[in-house]
Amino acid sequence: MRSNRAAAVGAVTMSLALAVSACGGGSSTDGGSNDSPKTLTYWASNQGASVEVDKQVLQPELDKFEKQTGIKVKLEVVPWSDLLNRILTATTSGQGPDVLNIGNTWSASLQATGALLPWNAKNFDKIGGKDRFVDSAIGSTGAEGQDPAAVPLYSMSYALYYNKKMFADAGISAPPTTWAELIADGEKLSKDGKWGLGIEGSNPSENIHHAVVFAKQHGADFFTADGKPDFTSDGAVEGVKQFVDLMAKDKIVAPGNAEYAQNQSVSDFAKGKTAMLLWQSASSNLKTQGMSEDDFGVAPVPVQSGAPGTGDSVNSMVMGINMAVFKNTDNVDGATEFVKFMTSDAEQKILNTAYSSIPPVKTAQADAAFNTTANAVLKDTLAKSAVAAPQVADESQFETAVGTAIKELFADSAAGRAVTTESVKAALEKAQQQMPTK
Repeated sequence: MRSNRAAAVGAVTMSLALAVSACGGGSSTDGGSNDSPKTLTYWASNQGASVEVDKQVLQPELDKFEKQTGIKVKLEVVPWSDLLNRILTATTSGQGPDVLNIGNTWSASLQATGALLPWNAKNFDKIGGKDRFVDSAIGSTGAEGQDPAAVPLYSMSYALYYNKKMFADAGISAPPTTWAELIADGEKLSKDGKWGLGIEGSNPSENIHHAVVFAKQHGADFFTADGKPDFTSDGAVEGVKQFVDLMAKDKIVAPGNAEYAQNQSVSDFAKGKTAMLLWQSASSNLKTQGMSEDDFGVAPVPVQSGAPGTGDSVNSMVMGINMAVFKNTDNVDGATEFVKFMTSDAEQKILNTAYSSIPPVKTAQADAAFNTTANAVLKDTLAKSAVAAPQVADESQFETAVGTAIKELFADSAAGRAVTTESVKAALEKAQQQMPTK
């Protein structure tokens, strides 16, 4: 692990052409300060069908917080395609928001920058204690043996969403359970300008989530046990190729999906342009876009054979959103109070209902509101067949390097260029060379 903030993210941030966003800021001491006790800035991740939908969900809750505490929260909803780069730029400049959402897969790498407030026992006590949160969510808050870098906010897993009418019209009686079945179904469904499956080929983070699962199903990890990159093993290459081949070889994904990075695949599914979607907790997003719960079904993500489980039957990463506080906030007490508010039982029920996600707070998760059919699939996946992202300091660089390599492979496919085992291995080898040296 590199000890200084710039070194930890340098491999990524050197390539960024982003302006520094000076939101929050203030003291650079490890514990922050309380120079601006009545204001907070908050970067929220785009969880809903659009940034505007998220504002409609979040602003009433922020107004509620201001009424209770007198602290005004300035909200910015940041699209996923921009969020990691925005955060990395903020960590190197020291000028970020007071509070922010992070993908839980980024926890260890952002922890290594030293820019985030550690959630030690004292800080957890301020929000009701660490034991309020389920173990799987806490397991994706930072490197093992260190105080978490963030607090769980929303828990999710991937599922397969399928259009019931399109399946019935194609004579398909049940959702696929294996990739061979998914491809066979996708071939029946890919006709008349419609396609079997939608993906987000230009979104590096989405690519990584699927790549990790496909590699696991081929018995591979992208890092060795001691945290060294291992991107070109046979299993990793086979897994990435199988994923890209859904477009390149199997022809069940529209070539235009190679350019998707802003939830367009969700919109296509909601409009009946595609029959299947691999997504995290999509129900509320789909309903916002006009689909009834009766229009779509929810099933586990396929495996190579058999049923989802551990080992090579993993079918999702442990997905979720964590809430972090920048160390140099001008309002450390207010920021902590805001985290407490957002992870309270009442807010957990409101927010996770709005986003069809699973509360990572035990008592909220037990509420009857989260016992829907769709949530049963997500809960079962999280409990039995999901794997945590690599909890290594270089995880964000991994997402950028390998996720971008897969993006370029999809672009090759869309342009009619062959995607071969050799070209996949070369792309992953190039990605590994971009990783920081120890």
